[in-house]
Amino acid sequence: MDITKYEVPADRLYWHCDPSIFDFNTTKDLAPLGEFIGQDRAIRAIEFGLSMNRDGYNIYVAGLTGTGKTSVVKSYIKKLAEKRKTELQYHPEDWCYLYNYADPDHPQVLNLPHGMGKVFKDQISNLLLGLKEELAKAFSSEEYKAQRKRTVEESRAAQQKLLQEINEEAQRQGFLFEMATTGVMLYPLADGKPLSQADYLALAETEQKELEAKRSDLLKKLKAVLERVHEIEKQTGEKLQSTDKAIADFTVSRFLDYLLREYKDLPKVIQYLADLKNYTLSNLSIFKESEEPAPPAMGVPISYATHWRDPFLPFQVNVFVDNSTTEGPPIIIESNPTYSNLLGKIERRFLLGGYLSDHTMLKPGALHLANGGYLLLSTNEVLSNPGVWQALKRAIKTKEARIEDLLEQFGHIAPQGLRPQPIPISVKVILIGDSLLYQLLSIRDEDFWETFRVKADFDFQVERSQDNLMAFAAFIAGCCEEGELHHFDTTGVARVAEFAARMVANQEKLSSRFAQVKELVEEAEYWACQDGASVVSAQHVERAIEERHFRHNLPDERIRELINRGTIMIDTQGEVVGQVNGLSTYNLGDITFGKPSRITCKTFLGRGGVINIERESQLSGRIHDKGVLILSGYMGWKYAQDNPLSLSASLCFEQSYEGVEGDSASSAELYALLSSLSGLGIKQNIAVTGSVNQKGELQPVGGINEKVEGFFKVCQANGLTADQGILMPHHNLSNLMLRQEVVEAVRQGKFHIYAVNTIDEGIEILTGVEAAKRGEDGTYPEGTVNYKVDQKLKEMAAKLKQFYAPGEEKK
Repeated sequence: MDITKYEVPADRLYWHCDPSIFDFNTTKDLAPLGEFIGQDRAIRAIEFGLSMNRDGYNIYVAGLTGTGKTSVVKSYIKKLAEKRKTELQYHPEDWCYLYNYADPDHPQVLNLPHGMGKVFKDQISNLLLGLKEELAKAFSSEEYKAQRKRTVEESRAAQQKLLQEINEEAQRQGFLFEMATTGVMLYPLADGKPLSQADYLALAETEQKELEAKRSDLLKKLKAVLERVHEIEKQTGEKLQSTDKAIADFTVSRFLDYLLREYKDLPKVIQYLADLKNYTLSNLSIFKESEEPAPPAMGVPISYATHWRDPFLPFQVNVFVDNSTTEGPPIIIESNPTYSNLLGKIERRFLLGGYLSDHTMLKPGALHLANGGYLLLSTNEVLSNPGVWQALKRAIKTKEARIEDLLEQFGHIAPQGLRPQPIPISVKVILIGDSLLYQLLSIRDEDFWETFRVKADFDFQVERSQDNLMAFAAFIAGCCEEGELHHFDTTGVARVAEFAARMVANQEKLSSRFAQVKELVEEAEYWACQDGASVVSAQHVERAIEERHFRHNLPDERIRELINRGTIMIDTQGEVVGQVNGLSTYNLGDITFGKPSRITCKTFLGRGGVINIERESQLSGRIHDKGVLILSGYMGWKYAQDNPLSLSASLCFEQSYEGVEGDSASSAELYALLSSLSGLGIKQNIAVTGSVNQKGELQPVGGINEKVEGFFKVCQANGLTADQGILMPHHNLSNLMLRQEVVEAVRQGKFHIYAVNTIDEGIEILTGVEAAKRGEDGTYPEGTVNYKVDQKLKEMAAKLKQFYAPGEEKK
């Protein structure tokens, strides 16, 4: 039977990029790539999302790693930010936290014009220095001291006069007046000396009553005098305080006048300055110089230990977000979005056995820094950090960024819980992740759609057009310019383009994962330098590809060694009934390679149908199980239209000790089943891959290049016999980008690739016998594969029927 009609010519096994299509000598002649290749859908979505100034129109950028997602987003954000800066003259505000006089545990927030945060802080610091200096001078001047001394002396003199008068009155009444620690004491006198208790008790009762009456009258007068003394003392204190305030008010007002004029249009600043003035006038003692400063207590300033805080804390301004050096809307990329890095944190210091905090120890997060601009986050990082996802959604929804302690978010008690006023925010958030996370969030999180309404989907492949090929060349030119590498000639660019097609296993597409392309460019340039070449050509790119493959293919070599030694039993010659070489792929992350697997089938009498040994031993996945179940559907449709399908068959991946997944071996399993039923041997020099449906049509599979190359390596090790090859689905032809050694072997007739559309075509190649179609009478031509299978199934049904008695059969 002629099977050459199914053979694929060598020219269709590989897309060769002709270097002559490039109209340059080297990439040095090209300008670096200024635009992005083939991502029109994603770029339009990004432009829409960035320009849409409505709530919820944040952007989720989806796509594989290395497709340039972050670069595209940053590029378009910079363009829009520059436009806002130049056309709208947009400059972000500065944000400060100030002391809250009403409630120190709730620091107040203040927004200032662009670049004014530092200026305001310096002005308040200079104000404090000026007040310290001027008030210290005022309170230490000789005039002030003399005036204070006169006031105090006048007060003391008035008090002494009152006490002297009451003392003289007491002496005239025959009493001695004394001031003791326990209070005022009055002692009766006898001959100018205090009367003892014994002498007092010896007096007549009338005399005692007379003395008590006088004493009671004196105590009333003394009480009135003491009240007057206290009133004079109070008036003196008020007078001294009033004098201090008058002196301080003049000084403070003189310092504040220029600030009040400068910030007259900012009510919050005016209120803060008014509160600061009241605080200063109410706490003048902190500005008075002490003759002998008190020593620190346990290493802490005595003012801290006394007040449990810095008495000058209200004069400190925390420039929370300083945009003085920011031109246009801020662009923040937070690579580690922990709760604190995203929403800010409250720092604390240890003081006298406890932890204290204040408004100066508030630190901003990425949301605060990006206020008025753009924030780029990694979806994986956001979801993997506790509490961050919910906090981010809450901030976007409420348009507020609150600094809260993470301990409190998880139910723990935080030492001194500050609750700063929230900062209103307006931020465009861009999440960068993969498509799977987007789908999961869309399904599982009901708030996701309301928060991220724009999806920018980056494709991992682009069309293989002339424009895109030239763009690839420009991209390589940009890599060379950026990394100061040797430039590529046209053959080198062509080989890189072929590599990009191999990455996506498609002759009509090119990979858009430019990070991996850039790695190849750098490695190829390294080997060009090793050869001393001035430009990078195709041979250097090929060397880079081969060296990278060699660095990673140790597992592949070890498996091939086991096959060559016979430890893993694979036949590449002869014919065997019920046995076929299937092809599978191993994906180890850093490398993917193909390996042949022996698939066997045994058929026998019974009604068990097709038994999948992998499934019974729980070593197969759901897709593989589905592929095996399809075989029963095909067999029933093909051979059981007139008679029931009375069959038991077991399918097995021999020497398979790990899980089997995928349906790419379903056609191989069906070939083994047909071989076992027909008794026709299958050629072991041809390996098989392909999925099958219930109509017997072959469907395309993945990893076709690795599968072909895997079997080719096994045959090459055992010696090519010119009749070995691969049987594959015809729909996979556009996916072929085989290595050059395979293409050359096919061109020389040492290896063959067969592409078929149906199971009938495949079984003809594997057995060398015609499959044939059912005739008008419902039978197959004698001697064909389908005839033998049909006859075998009928014989098995008849034999099985003989084992049942009439009653049992009815049952």
